[in-house]
Amino acid sequence: MKLHVINVENFKLDGGASFGVVPKSIWAMTLHPDENNMINVCNRLLLIETDGHKILIDSGIGNKQSEKYLSFFYVSGNTLEKGLEEKGFNAKDITDVILTHLHFDHVGGCLKYNNDRTKLLNVFPNATFYCSKAQWDWAVNPNSREKAAYINENYLPLFEDGHLEFIHEEQELFNGIFLKMYNGHTQGQLIPEINYNGRKIVFMADFITSVSHIPVPYVPGYDVQPLLTLKEKTEFYERAIADNFILFFEHDYYNECCTVHMVKKSVKPKEIFKLNDLTFV
Repeated sequence: MKLHVINVENFKLDGGASFGVVPKSIWAMTLHPDENNMINVCNRLLLIETDGHKILIDSGIGNKQSEKYLSFFYVSGNTLEKGLEEKGFNAKDITDVILTHLHFDHVGGCLKYNNDRTKLLNVFPNATFYCSKAQWDWAVNPNSREKAAYINENYLPLFEDGHLEFIHEEQELFNGIFLKMYNGHTQGQLIPEINYNGRKIVFMADFITSVSHIPVPYVPGYDVQPLLTLKEKTEFYERAIADNFILFFEHDYYNECCTVHMVKKSVKPKEIFKLNDLTFV
């Protein structure tokens, strides 16, 4: 198994929404917002080579939406195609895409328009796509709280063309890649746990979005069931601390990975590092 970090877009989100009930006077000590109260985030994806498969986790925002729409999020930086090329891959190499959930910033890169914007094209024509059935049901009949995050053109064509497979329960999808399911942020979010050289690397997606969100009460306002997120985080940390999990952050603009430990009854980051800094990667 080989792991490749694929850096895609940078963008911004509202700082208050990103931290829910935590006051700005507290969260701003670790993440400094701009004059519009926006904080820097990114899309950092993971490509896994194993047993003849090239498995991509999530696909970023993509470029289908209008310039006005993208300007709301100050999208900048790399593209998915360029990110793959930088690591010696192209989109046709990808055999599988695990979609943690179907919010716009996780699934938008799966499809693109042709040159005259009359047809949507599969960016990964040789890939099978996976998302949870619970998340699919949530996305095609969205609640008013999440509705703006779901854009049909990001995922409906994958289903209509027969490229999308549903995950119905937690399972080992590939050898060494186990999909856990969490429901606090959104229903049926899939969080891949990757067994690699005796360590467990967890792709955090929107479960715990950054080092700054490690404290248990730091729950984004985007989460549809914040009290459930509290429970899920607490249970996850019991395992993560006991087995020294590596948390790989999709959205943390400043930090790629960390481990966690308990300090005076509070969960804190232990070591912060890049995946490639580990001697076994």
